Amino acid sequence: MLLIPAVDLKGGQAVRLLEGDPSRETPYGDPVLAALRFQEEGARYLHLVDLDRALGTGDNREVLRRLREVLRIPFELAGGIRSLEALKEALALGADRAVVGTVAVKDLVLLEAMLSQAGPERLAVALDARGLEVVVSGWQERASVSALDLLRVWAEMGVRTVIYTDVRRDGTLLGLDLEAVARVREAWPHTLIAGGGIAGLPDLLGLKALGVEGAILGKALYEGRVRLSEALEAV
Repeated sequence: MLLIPAVDLKGGQAVRLLEGDPSRETPYGDPVLAALRFQEEGARYLHLVDLDRALGTGDNREVLRRLREVLRIPFELAGGIRSLEALKEALALGADRAVVGTVAVKDLVLLEAMLSQAGPERLAVALDARGLEVVVSGWQERASVSALDLLRVWAEMGVRTVIYTDVRRDGTLLGLDLEAVARVREAWPHTLIAGGGIAGLPDLLGLKALGVEGAILGKALYEGRVRLSEALEAV
């Protein structure tokens, strides 16, 4: 199972949000140093999120350019990618693949165009939900469609990678809701990456037992609850 450290960018800093709430953030300093530390500890892939762009409060292009220059490992980029131009820019910034969320829920015609432009190997779709209740627009708005219905539609459209985040638990260190992950796993036949509340090795082993292909780790790494080198050996 691929372990993917997350580096969330806000105001040029690495941060973690509690349950996706921009008003409840914990700063963790220079995101370049964080990314380099994860790389040195053995990470093979990174998950970068431009929170400012997702929330419409600016962007972190300069930090992303610095990261592209110093990293030897690939990364995916999420946050505010809601147009073909934004998708093109994300890939031009060096992302191995772009991650779209709001677009994939609200505008299936645009999602289809993005899949055509980037190809399914360079476009992942974010299933952000409170359990199985889908949320969009930087996790600030509840969608009317169900998670399981969306997964069926995305599979038919040619999406091949889904990133499931349970926003009720993201940044809380409360552990995963493995029952919710299991329902997503059952409904999604392709590559599934999961995160949101991972607190320790038991969560990672639970994901592995469900056949999940990847796990995104955030606060557990920053707070020392999980040592990346040890987790890589375990899974």
